[in-house]
Amino acid sequence: MNPADIRSGVLETLRGIAPEVETDTLADARPLREQVDLDSMDWLNVLLGLHRRFGVDIPESDYARLSTLQQIVDYLAERVR
Repeated sequence: MNPADIRSGVLETLRGIAPEVETDTLADARPLREQVDLDSMDWLNVLLGLHRRFGVDIPESDYARLSTLQQIVDYLAERVR
């Protein structure tokens, strides 16, 4: 799976949690929670959705490393089979 496909899947997962998000305007390097109004439960649901969609275990110890869209895509790209 290439990074563009992963990014698309991440954005689709995000829209499933927060359908009001305009994903076309999201900056790759800016923290997502600053760009999108997600509370901690919504953010956890995004991470769980990514786990289900990509089949990648995301340990809680890695959550802090996944704040930007680019960090999430890079993280998943290293682990997607």
